[in-house]
Amino acid sequence: MDKQIRRLGYALVALFLLLFVQVNYLQVFAADRIANNPANTTRLLIQAADIDRGNILARDGSTILAESVPTRGEFKYLRKYPEGPLYADVTGAYPLVGAPTNLEASYNDLLSGRATDLLPSTLVDQILGRPRKGATVVTTIDPNLQQVAAQEIDKARFGGAVVAMDPSTGEILAMASNPTYDPNELASHDIKSATASYNRLTKDPKHPLLSNANDQLYPPGSTFKLVTASAALEDGVDPNAAIWNNPGSSLPLPQTTHTLSNFGGEVCPGGSKVSLSDALTYSCNTIFGEVGLQLGPNKLADQAKAYGFDGHVPFNIGFSEGQFPDPGTLDPPQTAFSAIGQGSVLANPLQMALVGSAIANGGVEMRPQLVSEVRDSRGTLVQSFHPEAYGKPISSQTAGELTTMMESVVNHGTAQGLGIPGIQLAAKTGTAQHGTGGEPPHAWFVAFGPNPNPQIVVAVLVLDGGNLGSDATGAAVAGPVAQAVIEAALHG
Repeated sequence: MDKQIRRLGYALVALFLLLFVQVNYLQVFAADRIANNPANTTRLLIQAADIDRGNILARDGSTILAESVPTRGEFKYLRKYPEGPLYADVTGAYPLVGAPTNLEASYNDLLSGRATDLLPSTLVDQILGRPRKGATVVTTIDPNLQQVAAQEIDKARFGGAVVAMDPSTGEILAMASNPTYDPNELASHDIKSATASYNRLTKDPKHPLLSNANDQLYPPGSTFKLVTASAALEDGVDPNAAIWNNPGSSLPLPQTTHTLSNFGGEVCPGGSKVSLSDALTYSCNTIFGEVGLQLGPNKLADQAKAYGFDGHVPFNIGFSEGQFPDPGTLDPPQTAFSAIGQGSVLANPLQMALVGSAIANGGVEMRPQLVSEVRDSRGTLVQSFHPEAYGKPISSQTAGELTTMMESVVNHGTAQGLGIPGIQLAAKTGTAQHGTGGEPPHAWFVAFGPNPNPQIVVAVLVLDGGNLGSDATGAAVAGPVAQAVIEAALHG
């Protein structure tokens, strides 16, 4: 009998230990995974409405992008976005219908007060009987620049986006997209109204919930010539040597009867032989097609990847890096078109801002940063973020040569007339064909200044020709947007 009792005791102890391990696993090790399971999203969002969720602030520490305010309704707190759509592509939304997005999603544990980093302040709140309060997230966004960028890109008839960043730190100073949305509609405690807004936004063919600045991808057109020129300079090409044949208004492509033409059927200036610098200054498709053919698809692909295309560039929210086709799939005609940012090459303003920033920063590409610090409910610093290099896609010599070439674009080339008095800018225009139905081109502009010692890089995309339709060019449509943002940054 004693032996049986002993066995029963052992079994009970084993079961108790098993139960103890299981409970601890669920409450400690698997807690975050279970809490963040998509099946629990709605329950968590409703539960979160009873938490004083932390603020999201601009870089000045006082401009509120998102906050929670007490209510007398069914839920204790309502998530509000004081500026409505202005910062939607940064903050995202914390809705009762659908999942949180952008900073509301990626910093959810901190904003909701559930992060282990906040354990000391959370324990104090519990001991004192105070409601749990989330941490405050301070962004790198400059409210003035965000306002200017949004106002300028809102003029784009069919949409577009602007990204402004500090090339020396990687801090994102402005990120605005058109179309956008009002996150207050999704955060409403009126479930019926919030659901209707969510359904309307998700079914909108313009996809306002996806940012044109960092989520969507488009052909970059001639702004990609910065990447092609980088590959050529890294390969030892002298930017000022007149070594490239000037075939006139179009370049016959090997293995086909097709040609690659300059914009508007123009002939690249400079005679029968031109330099890489002149080709960039006047954005000659024919010359850059030749450059791409000489370099070959592998060198183009390697240079694009060095800038972050087809890679994983760490960012505080979602980022669709640029795409360059598999070089093994490119025949010579496709290679020539890829060299001018057409074919299957894709990018967005954040990707092209990174390219411009690497050039402006002496060849070092900084990791893009949207958050500067996180503080708990008592103001104690919990996390801080410092400049971090993503890579070095080009040498300092190549960066200097490209900067000089881009200054020539502003002083003598396709961006002439878009400078700022007393300030030397460097820029590259872009006009990207897309589709097969004769749609107006996308207009691009990448610029930085003042030179030397650039303080800001701006990349602009205006979709479908903006207000100029088929007559659009990067300089005419996207250039003034970049000019306005840079001028606001440098002159206040």
